[in-house]
Amino acid sequence: GIYIANIKTKEMEKILERGFNAHFGADEDRLYYTSYVPDSKYTELELRSVNLDGEDERQLLKGDKVTEFQLSPDGAWVAYTHQNNAFVAPVLHTGTQQDLGTETGGLPVAQVSARAGEYLSWSADSSRLSWSHAATVFERELNEAFSFLDGSPEELPEPVTEGIDLGFTEIADKPDSIIALVGGQIVTMRNADETQEVISNGVVLVEHNRIVAVGSVDDVVIPSEATRVDVTGKTLIPGLIDGHAHGSQANEEIIPQQNWKNLSSLAFGVTTIHDPSNDSSEIFAASEMQRNGQILGPRIFSTGTIVYGANSPTAHARIDSYDDAFFHLQRLKDMGAVSVKSYNQPRREQRQQVLKAARDLELMVVPEGGGKLYQNMSMISDGHTTLEHSLNIATGYNDLTQYWSQTDMAYNPTLVVAYGGLEGEKYWYDRTNVWENPRLMRYAPRYIVEPRSIRRATAPDDHYNHIKVASYAKTLRDAGVRVLIGAHGQREGLAAHWEMWMLNQGGFTPWEALRSGSYDPAIALGMDTDLGSIEVGKLADIVITDGDVLNDIRRSELISHTMINGRLYDVSDMSEMVSGKSTVEPLFFDRLEINAMPAATAKSVAQKAKRHHWVH
Repeated sequence: GIYIANIKTKEMEKILERGFNAHFGADEDRLYYTSYVPDSKYTELELRSVNLDGEDERQLLKGDKVTEFQLSPDGAWVAYTHQNNAFVAPVLHTGTQQDLGTETGGLPVAQVSARAGEYLSWSADSSRLSWSHAATVFERELNEAFSFLDGSPEELPEPVTEGIDLGFTEIADKPDSIIALVGGQIVTMRNADETQEVISNGVVLVEHNRIVAVGSVDDVVIPSEATRVDVTGKTLIPGLIDGHAHGSQANEEIIPQQNWKNLSSLAFGVTTIHDPSNDSSEIFAASEMQRNGQILGPRIFSTGTIVYGANSPTAHARIDSYDDAFFHLQRLKDMGAVSVKSYNQPRREQRQQVLKAARDLELMVVPEGGGKLYQNMSMISDGHTTLEHSLNIATGYNDLTQYWSQTDMAYNPTLVVAYGGLEGEKYWYDRTNVWENPRLMRYAPRYIVEPRSIRRATAPDDHYNHIKVASYAKTLRDAGVRVLIGAHGQREGLAAHWEMWMLNQGGFTPWEALRSGSYDPAIALGMDTDLGSIEVGKLADIVITDGDVLNDIRRSELISHTMINGRLYDVSDMSEMVSGKSTVEPLFFDRLEINAMPAATAKSVAQKAKRHHWVH
């Protein structure tokens, strides 16, 4: 909601249930804000105003593909973001709603940004507009945008390309410790395309955040200053890499000090996530904070906001040329993207333009799967990094298998939401009492888990389509196509194990399923220099499980400790052991008596999930 605050008394009064980006214009008795257009065919925004009692609502401005409005302090101008660039136009106070775009009929309009523009801000005298993109702040004098204003130059300058870089360097977090994990069975995943290396009664020696020795207890010399951790009877596997992991990292760009989803993921051994659709302004900030040690969670990589071919003001990326594609990919890379989600770009040449721009910018491209088979086949042949989501057919024939195996494109079937029939998530609600999983319920609110898991439908195995999808994934992997786990954010951390268990249902051995949770995603996503296996030189991301997971893949979730970046955590409470003394504070749902999600919160969560296509 929107509140009015009294700066003297500090009292706040809620005047609106909805809306965001509230600001004043020329009238002190009216408040301007952005809201969603009612009954729109897709998510569309408009600028409205109310009096300070929240009444006398007026609809002032709207625009197809406009994502931000900012009225000037004198009320004469509006700055707005359209297709990711900043524009300025005069405002007509006629009592009718004004349409905005790159052209506004008979009214002048000026594009002021050349490299994307968000977070619009006016100077107090309305003579200058500022905006930012990633870590750079830009500005333009209003009389440099319109030739009819006093003081304008004879020839107007091009849209602004240079700004002030506010970025700064922080030291990445790493512990000052030497730890020896002694006596366990080590599933290294070293050179996992050629061999299945398993070390019995082994040692993993970790110095700071890197692995410096791996071998049997007879072969590894443990220095006297190392702290020994006895892992006898346990199995060590590489930290899990969830290649398709959605989930909120912030609320209205406020990043929580403790994110229960991230804690739950770590507690289930997920040490790296790749999110192929999220809010760029939130997830990249969270990624940097995680690397710096300010928040606890898996390593976070993302595409940021999708490069969407269909209608959506917050995500639509119009691509009719290589230059268009380069613009959209450059702005995402500026913000921190390592990959881009090419999502429903309808024409093949559009997708190829994205690929060319990605190669030039050294970005990966992970397209949305599903759709039509022949569209997926063109994605395979054109050189995408992965295919996200399952094919729209459960089983492919030998021609498709041979075709795919001649490329380096990996497959992330996201079995929890596999297309074509009953999906995997429902299977585990059907077959297991998810709401009784003690570790999940330690970190996840009951009102999130219980409604999806307690009252569940049931069906025989042959009605669950994910098993067929997993079986064809096995065929592809045997032919050389890398297969990744992708839990889709469905059930925080636990679903990464469901993914491996479902691969096992499709014919993967436990070792092969573990490979799809570590080695394969590391290589497919270009992270194998540092992640994906337990070997010398790599980052110390290690999961310690109870028992022999190689004989029973269902034991993969029985984790005692997770090590990420050399820091060792007891997953029962995520307290740090040996490498430090950090602890987790009680989560909000432990401190407060909350039995259900507040209605306004539930609505906001649903809108965000819809906006980023987290619901399938």
